Amino acid sequence: MKICRALFLFIIYNLSAQQKPIETIYFDFDKYDLTDQQTEVVTNFIKTIDTSKVESIQIYGYCDDRGNDEYNFRLSNNRVNTIQELLISKGFNQSRIVILEGKGRVVVRPDTVENLHETRSKNRRVDLIVVKRNSFGKGVYNSLRNDLKVGDKIYLENILFDFGSAKLTNNSKKELDKIAEKLLEKRSYQFEIRGHVCCTPEIYSDAIDRDTKERRLSWNRAKTVFYYLISKKVSKSRMTYLGCGNKYPLKKGDALDRRVEFVITKV
Repeated sequence: MKICRALFLFIIYNLSAQQKPIETIYFDFDKYDLTDQQTEVVTNFIKTIDTSKVESIQIYGYCDDRGNDEYNFRLSNNRVNTIQELLISKGFNQSRIVILEGKGRVVVRPDTVENLHETRSKNRRVDLIVVKRNSFGKGVYNSLRNDLKVGDKIYLENILFDFGSAKLTNNSKKELDKIAEKLLEKRSYQFEIRGHVCCTPEIYSDAIDRDTKERRLSWNRAKTVFYYLISKKVSKSRMTYLGCGNKYPLKKGDALDRRVEFVITKV
């Protein structure tokens, strides 16, 4: 029973951690321009969204499984750019569009799909994912924006660690992959990676890393992110890292204190 309960909680946690599209726009076969009906979907999306609660938006484009990879990457990028241009023309702030990515084709095996026509039509799409504005105060953001200043902090809820661990979870790696892509675009940004811990008595300044047995868990978390970004071609000359121990709890639950933050040191 304990194993089943743990597995159930693990599945629920991972499902809740995944970001879901707020809106999806479907395209006709081999097209990236919009019909009047598709334009209305985007227009209604802009009208209904509360921009005061939005930190940023991510736009991802897809194609069905037909055609070669090169052609479909180009087509999916064109779909993304079409949606971005429409958002901007309707007054959406371009600086809040932090990720634009054409994913190319969604590979399926036709012999394993019941309704291939419907599946393909649902794969010809663009997903709009909204990142909600955080509530941690002025100068703290939960996305790598285009208008950051020295001293600003970036706190990302998907870069969290398991208890006593400095190892990156799969969700954390996915989030860092996005950050690395953005950092490779914004090469002027320099920053400090700060690691944090939860659940440590005040007599100690840091927690113990279960793998190394050292009381340097926050340092190890920051170092792990540092070397992961290096592996993604982010220059180490742009980064430093620091362990902050248990000095700066967010007071929003233990899980959110097992984190790293990015502090901008130069733009």
